Amino acid sequence: MRIKLKIGLFILGSFALAFAVFTIFFDQAVIVRKGTIYRVPLDDKVVALTFDDGPSPNWTPLILDELKKADVKATFFMLGEHVAKYPNVARRVAHEGHEIENHTNTHHVLIYYKAYELIKEVKDAESIIRGVTGVTTRFFRPPKAWLTGQEKIQLQEIGYKVVLWSLNSKDWVTFDDKYMIKYILHHVRPGDIILFHDSGGTFSTEGGDRHETVLAISRIIERLRERGYRFVTVSELVNYKLSHDN
Repeated sequence: MRIKLKIGLFILGSFALAFAVFTIFFDQAVIVRKGTIYRVPLDDKVVALTFDDGPSPNWTPLILDELKKADVKATFFMLGEHVAKYPNVARRVAHEGHEIENHTNTHHVLIYYKAYELIKEVKDAESIIRGVTGVTTRFFRPPKAWLTGQEKIQLQEIGYKVVLWSLNSKDWVTFDDKYMIKYILHHVRPGDIILFHDSGGTFSTEGGDRHETVLAISRIIERLRERGYRFVTVSELVNYKLSHDN
């Protein structure tokens, strides 16, 4: 009887924990969008291409090649530890005029962090990026888009604006460049911030296969230009909105 009771309590506890975790994650998804930049509604056909988790010695240079051919500037949300590991790639991103922003130092999930741990994670990445590229980051994208309201306030206090995205290329789950192209073209709207990755795989932030992303980028740029779209960095997108509202 006691064994059955213990099993029953264990199962009940497991369900309660699962529900609590789901509730927390659901709440964070709602909270993180309050006061957070994920799209800049515009009448003009302007979008920002963004790349997470780099730099990568394998994929970032290939993506840079495609962007250079198309004369497009993008925003790269970099990990501090990857910048330290591949400094020459990070320098090339900066040298070619792209925007570099902060994606933490280690890509750890931040909602479990204490305030000082959060600040250290962000500041460590900021210091590494500045030391390697000379760029001081001011936009921040949390790993997995998970961030509490309090953490967002803490980031604002140290001068950061939180940026997510409004259109996900799904390049971290699909291995079909044609699907990626079709999906972006079907869902794109003026003012979108579009998410890609230049490093990592489904369950990792380094390595992985971004071959399909490389293939898709040039076609997406070409097709969107045919529709009259222009490409800007995240900061340019935000300033575009401000300058055209005044």
